[in-house]
Amino acid sequence: MKKLLPTSTAGSLPKPSWLAQPETLWSPWKLEGDELIDGKQDALRLSLQEQEHAGLDIVGDGEQSRQHFVTTFIEHLEGVDFENRETVRIRDRYDASVPTVVGAVSRKKPVFVEDAKFLRKQTDRPIKWALPGPMTMIDTLSDKHYKSREKLAWEFAKILNQEAKELEAAGVDIIQFDEPAFNVFFDEVNDWGIATLEKAIEGLKCETAVHICYGYGIKANTEWKKTLGSEWRQYEQIFPKLQQSNIDMISLECHNSHVPMELLELIRGKKVMVGAIDVASNTIETPEEVANTLRKALQFVDAENLCPCTNCGMTPLPRHIARGKLQALTAGAEIVRRELLGK
Repeated sequence: MKKLLPTSTAGSLPKPSWLAQPETLWSPWKLEGDELIDGKQDALRLSLQEQEHAGLDIVGDGEQSRQHFVTTFIEHLEGVDFENRETVRIRDRYDASVPTVVGAVSRKKPVFVEDAKFLRKQTDRPIKWALPGPMTMIDTLSDKHYKSREKLAWEFAKILNQEAKELEAAGVDIIQFDEPAFNVFFDEVNDWGIATLEKAIEGLKCETAVHICYGYGIKANTEWKKTLGSEWRQYEQIFPKLQQSNIDMISLECHNSHVPMELLELIRGKKVMVGAIDVASNTIETPEEVANTLRKALQFVDAENLCPCTNCGMTPLPRHIARGKLQALTAGAEIVRRELLGK
């Protein structure tokens, strides 16, 4: 991407009400069979149109064909039983009913490749596709087979690498791995989490990214954030090793958070998707608020490496709020872009 300060989203955007219940995670589909297939494609077109209308430089599918950013990938794999569910603690934060690993996990066929091909045909802009990262996948399951978080993560990394290579062949320009678990399990991240992520990107020629945030704007996450104190320094524990990794881009939560911006110095040299839009609030940022976040980041990120983005996905937000936030993101980026170019 040659444009200065290219804008994008972290991934998900709200679904239309005729496809799924608005403002709801894991919402069941309202359509079935061929109608659901058509409905997902219609929603993808609509999501893309809204991104392009807002002026985003890098676009995605808005995760319109996925119920959830992790489980929709997992449900296509062998070795996972969705009928035999257990309640587990997700990222040490909230309880959820999750499927169970009952045998060796494997990918019998591509999961998102046809969707990516469809998106590629709809636009000439660079496209980004998000996949769940290995550590976040294992944190969204009950494992009765491997009985080792690390062993299961390595198996998922191999599967993700297969999928990523086919997404690249389908024309995806940036493949992003969502790893909110990286903000929780610091020792595991440094011991094997980043290593499994590098396995997932092995052999890719397209750009690669990892998205590490403080979660959707849901109650469990916002309550957790209240316990983190006046400074959120979680990134500090994993940035040094990420800086040395083969990952090209790091996507972070910055706006309206208590993340000390100077932590970005620890990943100097990497491309950084700076979250300049708060997804935990229905207040639409002003372009100047976005610009101010980006200006602060520019103290620690070289301009050619800064990519304005959202803090996290926007599935739980009302659609008109999400649209307004996207427009604020691109307007704020344009303010700073003009400042950098002296216009």
